[in-house]
Amino acid sequence: MTRDMLNLCKKVLLRVSSNKKLFARELRKSIKHLTGDELRQLKTWCMERFRQHTELIESAFRPYPAI
Repeated sequence: MTRDMLNLCKKVLLRVSSNKKLFARELRKSIKHLTGDELRQLKTWCMERFRQHTELIESAFRPYPAI
């Protein structure tokens, strides 16, 4: 189930990546739905895929220092 949620989050983020505000909102929602290893995978994937949103991604993951 969590693998499905991770994939769903990725699909949504791909669709909204052109709108910075919407991307930020969907990223925060994605972070709430995932835990542990899935969060690490999401952050790595986001940093590789969405370099134009690096500051936004770092900001969204800041409350999770272990990631």
